[in-house]
Amino acid sequence: MDVKNTLIEALGIEMIELQEGKVVATMPVNENTRQPFGYLHGGASVALAETVASVGAANLIDLETEICFGLEINANHIRSKRDGKVTAVAEVVHKGKSTQVWQIQIKDEEENLICLSRCTMAVVPKKK
Repeated sequence: MDVKNTLIEALGIEMIELQEGKVVATMPVNENTRQPFGYLHGGASVALAETVASVGAANLIDLETEICFGLEINANHIRSKRDGKVTAVAEVVHKGKSTQVWQIQIKDEEENLICLSRCTMAVVPKKK
């Protein structure tokens, strides 16, 4: 997966683990991911959550004939964070023919829950 010149690269997201139905990735809490008041930006957490769900969904489809896109995402921002890194763990909870639903937990280094998200992915045929 080439992440050069993508949001993944800009936010410093690193894929740690990829298996069927599960993805783990980290993201630093730094000048690229903080809001102006010095805390992890909720949008950066949502971007991390959709990234791991998208990678996981793509891993479960035939990329020769299908493509997936984020259809809906929600996020509950549970705890703030000023620095260090966060780790997202995404697990598939529904794998259908046209949709997948992923649950994502974003935690800090001490396993404190920072954000809880659910992302619905649309699976569509590739245009020829």
